[in-house]
Amino acid sequence: MKKNITRTTRLLKDKAHSKRAVAPPIYQTSLFSFEKYSDLEESFCGIGDHEIYSRVRNPTVSLFEEKVAELEGGEAAAAFACGMGAISGVIMELAEQGDRIVTVKHTYPDAYRFMKQLCKKFGMTTEFVDGTDLDAIEKSIQGAKLLYLESPGSFMMEEQNLAAIATLAKKHGVITIIDNSWSTPFLQNPIELGIDVVIHSASKYISGHSDVVAGIAVSRQELITEIKRNSTALLGAKLSAHEAGLLLRGLRTLPVRLKQHQESALIIIDKLVRHPAVAKVYHPYVDKKDFSTLKGYSSLLSIDLADDIDVIKFCDAFEIFHIGVSWGGYESLVLPALASIKRGGEFNSAVDFNLSPQCVRLFIGLEDVNDLWSDIENALEKAKKA
Repeated sequence: MKKNITRTTRLLKDKAHSKRAVAPPIYQTSLFSFEKYSDLEESFCGIGDHEIYSRVRNPTVSLFEEKVAELEGGEAAAAFACGMGAISGVIMELAEQGDRIVTVKHTYPDAYRFMKQLCKKFGMTTEFVDGTDLDAIEKSIQGAKLLYLESPGSFMMEEQNLAAIATLAKKHGVITIIDNSWSTPFLQNPIELGIDVVIHSASKYISGHSDVVAGIAVSRQELITEIKRNSTALLGAKLSAHEAGLLLRGLRTLPVRLKQHQESALIIIDKLVRHPAVAKVYHPYVDKKDFSTLKGYSSLLSIDLADDIDVIKFCDAFEIFHIGVSWGGYESLVLPALASIKRGGEFNSAVDFNLSPQCVRLFIGLEDVNDLWSDIENALEKAKKA
């Protein structure tokens, strides 16, 4: 295939499938048989290219991994049963007892809980740092094993200077990991900037239909091989062939969906920043950074409602937007920030670092943008305090 064609065309163009099928076959099987004893023995010794068991490797899953790795500019990828499977699998492979992990303050709540609580059980410590402060980052990572990033973040939408951070991390021998779910491989490619490992919650934009829970990690071949040999195979957070088939479907429409998400989001953001009932809008389109490496904008944003707006009434007043977690599908969503990060009375770092009680996250889906704006306006009007 010609190397100068666009990534979108490469994404749509597969090698020939069996029977010249346009869509790849789904290998819905738990195991693969062998013709001869010697074939089995070679496979268990790591020789040859024969699948053994779908917990370890499956052709449909492998095709999904290859496509995401190519889009991200990485050598290889490992798919998981969920985004947290990818996050925990990578960290458990790279870190060990006595290691210190540094992570940005405003990160995905369950990633925060994993690093603060579960890693502690394995003798690891976690330190949180302001992702916008390069001096603080350099001070924190000295002697650390890993630096975990999320840019833009999934609540405050903060961007980090990835190129500068990657340079600092390499200077101090620290491995960098980033959650790139907000941007997808089409809007940002951290590996090109020097980041070591890129993670996606594939449940989000990559799926695009809110019918799959999945995760994927992209990096150099050597590291991915070890992750598959240990984290995937032994911890068991593997991706099924059926879900991989759905994700391949989602990947093919991702560029088109992203264009519509961006178009609608920017229209609504322009209206929100001028609305008297909205105190602040959190989105890279509003807070443009000189160091930004984004090639476009996704449609996840947060807003601080004015003090005279009741958050509960605001969320309950919607007719089109659903109240719900996650994002990246076709449906628009609203999520009250503080309520969403509680768990048994526990608050995560977003509260520790002054997330406003008036903060609400919005995901702009694929519905008509005029209908969505009318729904927002109506909710703001109904939520005014007496």
